[in-house]
Amino acid sequence: MTDSIPAVVPAGRMAALAQPTYTLPGGMLLRPWEPHDAPALVASYADPDIRHWNRPDPLTGDRAVTRIARWRERWHTERAAVWAVAASEDTVAVGLIGLADFDLRGGSAEIMYWLLPAGRGAGATTEGVSAVTRWAFGDLGLHRLRLTHSVANPASCRVALKAGYPLEGTMRGALLHADGWHDEHLHARLRTD
Repeated sequence: MTDSIPAVVPAGRMAALAQPTYTLPGGMLLRPWEPHDAPALVASYADPDIRHWNRPDPLTGDRAVTRIARWRERWHTERAAVWAVAASEDTVAVGLIGLADFDLRGGSAEIMYWLLPAGRGAGATTEGVSAVTRWAFGDLGLHRLRLTHSVANPASCRVALKAGYPLEGTMRGALLHADGWHDEHLHARLRTD
């Protein structure tokens, strides 16, 4: 009977936490999204790599501001934790790193990320994934985090491995992209790793 198994992360723990800001090596910040970051969400749809691997929605500036407000709400309702990658508190974001598909009772979530060209090449994704991983295990108390990506995306595979997410296997035909069904690599970490 599952009622006799306590929740790994009790309801309300995440909502009680303030979303932290982290300084990443190389001078980038991982911080909460702000309304002034809306242009980054609009630009993410225009970037062919982000559009191909992440399937973002086309957004106007107003819809992007609404999306950012929804991410803040999802923090408080314990359904997602999404950070902006930016050069400072005041500059527009150049990327996104976060957790979605929460199962707080079961203690798991999925890492997601993308970077615009202006943020690529300095290791911000790997360092940001590592920071979010430490927060998820240490502060939130999750047990398992997973990271998936198309097998045709070796850059994401490098990020996963550098951030300490070993490859667990390949999920066949797991995600539909514009060019058809892609097999996906499944990487994961446990709090005890």
